[in-house]
Amino acid sequence: MRRQSPTRGRLKNRPADEHRFQVKYGLDDKKLHRIWQDPYFLYTTLFCGIDPERGIFVGVDPVIHSPTRFFISVEYKDEDVDAILRSGWHSWERDHRADDDKPVEVLVGGTAKSFLRYVRFEKDAVGEDQGHRMLLADRIDRPTPSLVVKSAGLEVVANPRTGRIHALAQEFEMEESEVLDLIASARRLKMAVRGWVAEEHLVRRLANVPGVTECMRIDEDGGPDVNLTFEGSRLTVECKNVLRQTTAEGVARVDFQRTRASKGDPCSRYYGASEFDVLAACLHAVTEEWEFKYILTGSLEPHRKCPSKLSNNVKVDDRWTDEIAKVLRSAVT
Repeated sequence: MRRQSPTRGRLKNRPADEHRFQVKYGLDDKKLHRIWQDPYFLYTTLFCGIDPERGIFVGVDPVIHSPTRFFISVEYKDEDVDAILRSGWHSWERDHRADDDKPVEVLVGGTAKSFLRYVRFEKDAVGEDQGHRMLLADRIDRPTPSLVVKSAGLEVVANPRTGRIHALAQEFEMEESEVLDLIASARRLKMAVRGWVAEEHLVRRLANVPGVTECMRIDEDGGPDVNLTFEGSRLTVECKNVLRQTTAEGVARVDFQRTRASKGDPCSRYYGASEFDVLAACLHAVTEEWEFKYILTGSLEPHRKCPSKLSNNVKVDDRWTDEIAKVLRSAVT
């Protein structure tokens, strides 16, 4: 990637408060190019623009941009530059108001002194959903209360011994604390575990609802996350994480779409109303607690461009409830 000094207010028909950097690599061939990620996680991929005049950088998510076209440009605002210069580190959602069908994208920026923090952040955030990407950006300097790597020279907060050794620890021939330390030290493991933790908390809540039987996680790509029986009827539940940034009114949001569309069908990015019965929004990225709100899939708004698909801009407003039994009962009646 050739990094260029971002420009502001120099392009015709563009906002006066806009900054941008262009991503160029050779000719503008209009083709899609994969952004490399080290499969062994020895190297960290950075996708950023550097402004040497102001002494700042702006980084985008290399995963959400892969594959990408050359040339593309990344825009940001005066207010973002001001926040970077004021605090040295800043995260925000990229302004896609001109095309709200685009996936939500979290950008981070910092001054030269924060660049090593940025490298550490991208190492930890690779592959995360955008809500947790911003949560990690906000917590990058906050000490971790548990699961800390011993080699980092930090105190490890160990779980109390239960008097038995987990079968997985026996299989790995490791102490239980060593297994947890391994997860904490390997970003790919931690990312995978974090996603499953949300689903595990959801399954536990659903399984304790009176009338629910046979509640289990569905480990299949592209399908719903949970299958259960409620009062004799089979139902499916999809679990989605909310975004870190709420609306001005404090309402949580869900970027309700798949990361990629199938070739030749842009509408395949969006979910259909018949794919699952209930949508569960995990609020952890906002509240930092494993809590949920629920809504019937049929109560969601349709997509304005794609028939039979659901809107990708979802607000967890007063239509949602944390009373899951009420939602399940509505689903079977």
